[in-house]
Amino acid sequence: MKGLICAGGTATRLEELTRVTNKHLLPVGRWPMIYYPLQLLQRVGVREVLIVTGQQHAGDFIDLLGDGRVRSRGGEELLFDLDLTYKVQVEPGGIAQVVGMAQDFAGGDRVVVCLGDNIFEHAQAESIESWENGALVFVKEVADPQAFGVVAYDGDGRVADIVEKAGVVDRRYEAPPSNDAVVGLYCYPPDVFDIIEGLKPSSRGELEITDVNREYARQGRLEVRRVEGWWHDGGKHWADLAEVGRRVEETGVNK
Repeated sequence: MKGLICAGGTATRLEELTRVTNKHLLPVGRWPMIYYPLQLLQRVGVREVLIVTGQQHAGDFIDLLGDGRVRSRGGEELLFDLDLTYKVQVEPGGIAQVVGMAQDFAGGDRVVVCLGDNIFEHAQAESIESWENGALVFVKEVADPQAFGVVAYDGDGRVADIVEKAGVVDRRYEAPPSNDAVVGLYCYPPDVFDIIEGLKPSSRGELEITDVNREYARQGRLEVRRVEGWWHDGGKHWADLAEVGRRVEETGVNK
């Protein structure tokens, strides 16, 4: 099982904070944001991790993380010990494009994909440990489902479809069919790369990870688990960074 962290993007919603740096290098609590997904992957048993980021800040990630063995500054605490590989996404093309870039790195193994700005109270280790076949995604009930990809269920409560920003990106639905947002933690079998090769760009010119998940749902091979504990998307607003940093200090993270 290999790990992939998607850490690109321009993060314009964070305004001036990302004019000269990548959002995943911004502080959340006492750590840079990128430390949290790295720690999560280690907690779920991943050793080898690929980090994909943009061309402008790739060197900053290497300067910060080196070979993946990172100790606390001025201390002996080992924060994580991973075998890191780096790859550059020259132009933004969607999360599915980033996953496709990991094909050679995966080498036929299963892949755990984590968005670099998603932070979890619990590492979801038990769910990932029990994952066997097909794809596995995690959902959290949200108050603004129109801003996310959400799960559509059939009359028996089974996963029927994944809907990306209903009424805006996915116009098949006027309103979100549920409040269960798919969060930025995905587990895929080796055939995910075959699915990505068959994708076409969406209306916004990207290869959508929702289309990957939708294909697994169509095949009856998509498992959905609810996130244990709290989850936070760190790329929405600058004020959120301080708030989630306080939450990390209060409850812990990646437990």
